Amino acid sequence: TWHLKKIPQIVRERTFSLDSPKFEAKTKLELNSVCGIECQRKLPVPSLSDLKNLLSYETVFENGTRTLTEVNVLGAVLDPAANTTTWRPLRKKRQIYGTDSRFSIYDKRFMTNFPFNTAVKISTGCSGILISPKHVLTAAHCLHNGKDYVKGSKRLRVGLMKTKSRGNGRKRKGTSDGMPSFQWTRVKSTHIPKGWFKGVSGDIALDYDYAVLELKRPHKRKYMELGISPTIKMMPGSMIHFSGFDNDRSGQLVYRFCSISDESNDLFYQYCDAEPGSTGSGIYLRLKEPNKKKWKRKIIAVYSGHQWVDINGEQQDYNVAVRITPLKYAQICFWIHGNDENCTQG
Repeated sequence: TWHLKKIPQIVRERTFSLDSPKFEAKTKLELNSVCGIECQRKLPVPSLSDLKNLLSYETVFENGTRTLTEVNVLGAVLDPAANTTTWRPLRKKRQIYGTDSRFSIYDKRFMTNFPFNTAVKISTGCSGILISPKHVLTAAHCLHNGKDYVKGSKRLRVGLMKTKSRGNGRKRKGTSDGMPSFQWTRVKSTHIPKGWFKGVSGDIALDYDYAVLELKRPHKRKYMELGISPTIKMMPGSMIHFSGFDNDRSGQLVYRFCSISDESNDLFYQYCDAEPGSTGSGIYLRLKEPNKKKWKRKIIAVYSGHQWVDINGEQQDYNVAVRITPLKYAQICFWIHGNDENCTQG
């Protein structure tokens, strides 16, 4: 069951103009030496001033101008046991773990309907998910490498799926109902948390690898609501789901599901089969609505991609996702609505 939680408030304090970015960084598909499970365990609980700094954010507009918005955080509960994790045996493999368990979605009855139609393609080569009539959630490193914005993010576009018929409109025997093509929409502005620029020991912080894009024109499709990430124990079979546009299956929407192997307060560690291109996909669960028989899907994490992390002094590989915590829910909700009035419960 989805459990309602009271959400901390993110309140805008001041906004400053910054120099325009250079937009010269290369997109990195793999991030090395990030703070892994063992490192996360040793991290101190962030203070209120730390949270205010980490959750302040940069906004880049379509014309290349940039601002920094400082925020205050009200009602945050600082959990001293937040970073504890369990340790489980590890497999030392790459993005495809054993038998490839991904599903390519060909049938347009699925492709153009919820939840698959919420998946979008980002022009820098990543995936994302629709979270409002005008907003898309994706990974921060699809836009910024920790030091500068990536090439191509100045004229950022989002591709919404549509299907194109093959041939003259008559379906040939043995062919699919259609392959996805994209209706491209320009991005009006992007929001990235300052925590992405300020990592552990000067490194980028995987905990804040998320960003929200505001589209220039609203779409009329069904989008997926945000949810607060439950712990592994509260998930049916510990299973998660996500769809994206993996590079090795060009022109195909790829769906997968798997169980989570481990967690920290901010990250899920799992072995969902995925390839570059699916980074930034919205990870979702299907749980019951409180006091109802109805089931509902909500986004509870952002797929960050394949990462090498430090565990017991060794580099191990996982596919990693950034959990939507109450604080991140408050921030993303604030970016969508422009105020905190619509973000009191999650």
